[in-house]
Amino acid sequence: MKKVSYKRIAILMVGLMGFSCVKETSEAELVASPELTAVELDMMKYMMEEEKLAYDVYVTLYEQFGLATFNNIAKSELSHMNAASKLLEKYGVENTASTTLGVFNDEHLQSLYNALIAQGSWSLVDALKVGATIEDVDIYDLEDFMEKTENEDIHSVFDFLDCGSRNHLRSFINQLTIQGAVYSPQYISQEHFDAILTGDKETCGTYTL
Repeated sequence: MKKVSYKRIAILMVGLMGFSCVKETSEAELVASPELTAVELDMMKYMMEEEKLAYDVYVTLYEQFGLATFNNIAKSELSHMNAASKLLEKYGVENTASTTLGVFNDEHLQSLYNALIAQGSWSLVDALKVGATIEDVDIYDLEDFMEKTENEDIHSVFDFLDCGSRNHLRSFINQLTIQGAVYSPQYISQEHFDAILTGDKETCGTYTL
């Protein structure tokens, strides 16, 4: 994102404004991770929470609607959270993300989670649009972050996450089409969105740390 793109989530779906989710990195954290810049450390910590938000939302919406798509993608998000956690671990950065469903350290992410759940609870179509929006944002954030670092470990993990998010977006759009509904991209360009949808489901492989 351009500082944190959840900040831009004054989207039509949730009507929220001004989410600044990245906290400034302390000097102590930088000393513990001398190979990282402050920007790199911030993006790593943020993606850990962002992947947790996706997982928590999908688990909650699956419990409400019982649609297998939410359950399947939630399982995939677990592997994303694991990848983000291992990236932090490699650089000696403590993973402080809460292990409780729907609980976030950052008050803005907490508010965002609450709003997404409220919006997604209106109907199955709204729930699917929430899923598409999360993946839309994830793709934007990941690709924006990768442009701001040359760290090979970050690129490897974030590319893995990006591939998964593209597949997730395809799944949500397919389900929306079945429901006779349409989603328009809010973050990535229409051209990028169209290219993802016309492409085949990808084999994302793994990451190297």
